[in-house]
Parts: sequence; structure tokens; C-alpha cells
Amino acid sequence: MKNKEITVSGKRKRAVATATIKEGTGKVTINKKSYKQLTFYRRLSVEEPLRIAEETLKETNYDISVNVKGGGKEGQSEASRLAIARAIVAFTKSQPLRKAYASYDKGLLVADVRRKEAYKPGDSKARRKRQKSYR
Repeated sequence: MKNKEITVSGKRKRAVATATIKEGTGKVTINKKSYKQLTFYRRLSVEEPLRIAEETLKETNYDISVNVKGGGKEGQSEASRLAIARAIVAFTKSQPLRKAYASYDKGLLVADVRRKEAYKPGDSKARRKRQKSYR
């Protein structure tokens, strides 16, 4: 059997993450660095899909390499989390895992499509309007 490799993507705000998953030892890297180097809360959010997969499948013999660009640090970690979850589901083709992700957090498989609202003409912000003075 040839070594199968799957590439999927995840987006959050302006951040775009592409995750490549293949058979391996369970190593997860984000931009060529171990995800364990992230700050505490970001590391926890990236670990969520990994922990759920470990509980559901009992075997985690794959390496995941995530390349993420754009956005800020939080958007990048959310995009990475989405890409990792999608990659594991695509690689294992496991229906119970898909259900476990959906019941835990729908955001693990479905992208959050909210974006920054555009500025309106003549205003300084997207929703704030110019004040009126009737003197």
C-alpha cells in the first residue's frame, strides 16, 4: 500500500490554514514548530480535536503538518484547529469521530464565516454614524 497523504484547509477571519496528514507517529506541527510551543490556551484549543480523536478511535498513528498564513494569532490557532479536525476526519473516514466532533463543538468541522464588516461611506467605522447637532 502506498503512503497516503491528504491535504485540507480551514479558515477563520483572515487566517487560512492548510493541514497535511499522513501515517506516522503522532507528531503535530504548526508552521514547522511543535504545537506544544503555543501559549497555554491556544495549545488547549489546538489539542481538542486531537484528544477527541484519541478517545474515539483509540489509535493516533498519523503526523499532521499545518501551514497557516494571514490574520492574527487567535485566528491562526482557530484556523489550525479546524484544519486539524477536518484532516483527521478525512484521513480516517470515521463516522463516529465526525459525530463526536459535531456533538462537542460544531466549529470543529464547520468554518465560522463571519468577517469584518466594511466601512460605510462618510463614516469613521463600520457601524458608527456621524453625530448630528441641531443648534
